[in-house]
Amino acid sequence: MKIALFVETYLPYINGVVTHITVLRNGLVQLGHEVLIVTADPGAKRHYIEDGVLHCPAYSFKRLYGYGLANPFSHRRLEIIKEFDPDVLHMHQEFGVGLFSAKTAERLGKPFVYTLHTMYDEYVFYIAPKLFAPTIKRLSHRYARYLADKADALTSPSAKAEDFFRRCKVQKNVRLIPNSVQMEQFAPENFSEEQLSETRQKLGIRPGETAAVFVGRMGREKSVDQLLKYWARFFGKEEDRLRLICVGGGPELEPLKKQAQQLGIADKVTFTGRIDHDDVPPIYAVCDMYVTASLTEMMSVSMLEGLAAGLPVVQRYDPLNIGQYREGVSGYTFKTEEEFEKIVRRLAGLSDEEKEKKKREVRESNAKNGEIQLARCMLRVYSEVSGIPVDEEDAEK
Repeated sequence: MKIALFVETYLPYINGVVTHITVLRNGLVQLGHEVLIVTADPGAKRHYIEDGVLHCPAYSFKRLYGYGLANPFSHRRLEIIKEFDPDVLHMHQEFGVGLFSAKTAERLGKPFVYTLHTMYDEYVFYIAPKLFAPTIKRLSHRYARYLADKADALTSPSAKAEDFFRRCKVQKNVRLIPNSVQMEQFAPENFSEEQLSETRQKLGIRPGETAAVFVGRMGREKSVDQLLKYWARFFGKEEDRLRLICVGGGPELEPLKKQAQQLGIADKVTFTGRIDHDDVPPIYAVCDMYVTASLTEMMSVSMLEGLAAGLPVVQRYDPLNIGQYREGVSGYTFKTEEEFEKIVRRLAGLSDEEKEKKKREVRESNAKNGEIQLARCMLRVYSEVSGIPVDEEDAEK
């Protein structure tokens, strides 16, 4: 089968959607399918294909981390898609490239799949003043409904999509397909003791300290400010040998650093800033748990990466994201600040041997979240909308 995946951002940019696309593409290719990724590229002066990626000229949208915004109408791009002749067009983001994919699928009479990755209501503040937020939300709901009406199938990694589409007055069913990661990339045996020691030193993890990590955009929607408040309230004393590692860049990075100083925990928190994704796996390897207070995630890829590395997750209660890990085995949910403290202290109190045992348990419980599994789930959808049969083994869940 030939599949075209449409996404506004792709490598070298790193975010959850990019990781999802990378994992999906790898799985599909391993199963013998041909994939073309279509993406906006602010550095491209013309349309060109390189390593299976169609780069589309785009304007840099600085308010959204410099991501590209491509013209949704392009004759040259249409000709390239016609030549590729995909069996299915699959949209993963909804801006210039996304709108182009919906229009192109309609024009070519091809099946169109729409995966919702982002709760856009939580991101309106990036593009509109507070006064205009309600109006922008109404417009975004109408736009999402327009795209959903064009789609032959709707998918998402989270039940939050169903709630969002209902608010947009979309009546179609949403196929829930969990995110996946490349498990082998985070295997403990990938890292030498020398590499791990160097990583600990760079992160400021002292001997005997327990390290909790959050990986993601340093933006308001990620609630890293809440983690800092928890740390100051419960783990700010000298005898509390707990370090918080915050990995990622974003518009709130400097304000968060300032907050840590004001709370008196600057010596207990490490901010890495933006780093290459290839440098993230060893960070997981030297940490002991993954923590998050965000309520805007659909299904956090960074959390899945932490699980793949064997880190138990400590996650703020979010009813629509229940079931993303095995409660009490690979993850723990907290509803109050006091519950957060209790869980973190319990994990921090494990012996070195118990921590290693816990990492093995977490990795084993997360083994199903690999790239082949994601590809097989998507292939079932592609087969349904296109009528093209796929190998039974490839299509199984």
